[in-house]
Amino acid sequence: MLEGKAIIGETDMFQTMQQDALRLAAKALDVFDVIESTEIAHFIKKGGNALWGQIFGSFVTHCHGCFIYFCIGSLAILLFRGAVGPAAEANLFPASEAVKA
Repeated sequence: MLEGKAIIGETDMFQTMQQDALRLAAKALDVFDVIESTEIAHFIKKGGNALWGQIFGSFVTHCHGCFIYFCIGSLAILLFRGAVGPAAEANLFPASEAVKA
């Protein structure tokens, strides 16, 4: 499972939300090949934004509690929800049970 392999670099998410984000990334890796970065990003993007790759830089403004950056080997994943207003800050990434491939 991905949780043992992922190294979280930065996050401001609650632990349960981090687990959901890691499960969603694991599901994406199970469904798609690692080289299919566009499809993986579209799959993960539900409810937020996703940057996925090996070499990239970023500067993002995000909602409080909705940012995680982690690595799996040389693959880096940044998930965040852009700052749009206080009403949009609740339940931004779907729970792993609700994710269907």
